[in-house]
Amino acid sequence: MSERYEYVPHRLLGHRVRDIASGAEGELMAVINENVSDSVAHERWMELAYVRDESGREFTTTIHNIETISRMT
Repeated sequence: MSERYEYVPHRLLGHRVRDIASGAEGELMAVINENVSDSVAHERWMELAYVRDESGREFTTTIHNIETISRMT
């Protein structure tokens, strides 16, 4: 089996984002390419976004569910 994870650079790291699926918002802390399979024979890799909300709790979602939040100035 290959490595279990790998950090991926992303243009939104450190920015406020929204998870489209849940509507939850927070700061994008990391994007990690993770092996999410439960089988040694059939690996399944997915880019997961790690987002930290206002309370400090982090949640994950697929990177494809992330959208940037426009800042009001």
